[in-house]
Amino acid sequence: MTSEPKRILLIIGGGVAAYKSLELARELARRGIQSRGVLTRAGGEFVTPLSVASLTGDKCYTELFDLTDEAEMGHIELSRSADLVVVAPATADLLAKAANGHANDLASTALMATDKQVLYAPAMNVRMWTNPATQRNIDLLKRDGAMFAGPVEGDMACGEYGPGRMAEPLEIADAVEAYFAKNAAGPLTNKRILVTAGPTHESLDPVRYIANRSSGKQGYAIAAALRNLGADVVLVTGPTNIPMPKGVGIVRVETAREMMEASEGSLPVDCAVCCAAVADYRPAIESEHKIKKERGGLTSIPVEENPDILKTISQMKDGRPRLVVGFAAETDDVVTYAEVKRKRKGCDWIVANDVSPGENCAMGGESNTVFLITDDGDEAWPEMPKDEVARHLASRIADALRGPSLVKAAE
Repeated sequence: MTSEPKRILLIIGGGVAAYKSLELARELARRGIQSRGVLTRAGGEFVTPLSVASLTGDKCYTELFDLTDEAEMGHIELSRSADLVVVAPATADLLAKAANGHANDLASTALMATDKQVLYAPAMNVRMWTNPATQRNIDLLKRDGAMFAGPVEGDMACGEYGPGRMAEPLEIADAVEAYFAKNAAGPLTNKRILVTAGPTHESLDPVRYIANRSSGKQGYAIAAALRNLGADVVLVTGPTNIPMPKGVGIVRVETAREMMEASEGSLPVDCAVCCAAVADYRPAIESEHKIKKERGGLTSIPVEENPDILKTISQMKDGRPRLVVGFAAETDDVVTYAEVKRKRKGCDWIVANDVSPGENCAMGGESNTVFLITDDGDEAWPEMPKDEVARHLASRIADALRGPSLVKAAE
C-alpha cells in the first residue's frame, strides 16, 4: 500500500449478507484502508447506521434529501472523494439500477455520479442470480468497466444452495487491495517474484494419496503482500480450500514433480519464496486400481524421493534469483535445524516456524511465530496473524531487492 491512506465508499444494500459489510469495514481498517458507509433503506432493515458508523469511524449516510448534506451536493462529494466504490451486498435491485442508469435514492445516485471504479459483491437467491435479467445487468456493468468479487456457491438464508452467496469479507478486502496495488507503484514494481504454497498430494491409487496439513494460508498471504508492494507475482500452489489471492498469476499443481516443473517454468524471477510444504517422498508405484487392504497391499509402501525445489533453485548456476527464501517447519530445535537446512539447500534466507501439535499450531492455523535466518544470524518475530508475517517478510524482501531488476535486464 502507498503511504497515503486509501478510502472507499461502501454502499450497503438490503439483504441478509449486509452483516458481512460490517466485518468488511473492520477488515479494511485493519489493512489501513478507510471506509465511509452509505446504507440503503432496505439495508437498514438488517444493520443499523450506528453499527456502520462505529466500524467505519465515519458518519453513515442514508438519505438523498438530507438538507445539510445536499446543500453541499453530498451525493456527488461522497461518490468522488473515495478512491474506490464498493457495493456489498450488491442486491439484484442495486445491480439493475446501476446497469440501467436509475438514480432514485442516495446509493443509486452516488453510483451514477461517481468518477471512480466500482467493485460489486453480489448477494441474492440462486434463482435471482441465474435470472436472465440479472445476468443481462451483470454483462452491461462489466462492459461498462465494473469489477466483481463473487458471488460464490453456498447455503442461502432461504434454505437453498447454489451461486449467489456473497463472497467473504476477506476475499472482498483482498480484491480491494489488489485493485490499489495494480494502480499504484510500490517498492517492488517491475520485480517478478515466484511463490510456492500449500501441500502436495502424492497418489497411491485412484482414491488415496500422501499429503500433509498445510493449508496454504501463509503462502497465499505472502503472495498478496508482495502484490501489494507492486510485484508481479506468480503463485504455484498445491491443492487448497481457501480463496486464491487476486491480482497474481496462479499455477495450480498437485504433485511435487508438477510443482517443480511449474516453478522452473516461471523463471527467471528476481526472488523465489518457497513456502510450500512439499512432500519429501512419493509412492514408488502408483496403482491404477484401488489397493485392497484384504490383500495386504497397504502394509508396506515403497517410496522414492521427490525433487527438491528449494535446493534446485538455490543452486542454479545460470539464472539464479537474486534472493531465494525457504521455509522450515520444525517440531524440535527449530532454529538449529533451520540453520542446517539453509546451508544444505544453499538459499539466502530461511523462515523457520514451530509446527508442534497444539492449539496454536502454525500448520493450518491463523497465526504464526517465526524466525528469520540469514547470513546475519537469526531474528525472532513475535506471534502474529499470517498476513502480518507476510507483510513483514514482503517489506524485508523489498529492502533486499532495491535496485534494477535482473529479470528485466536479462530480457
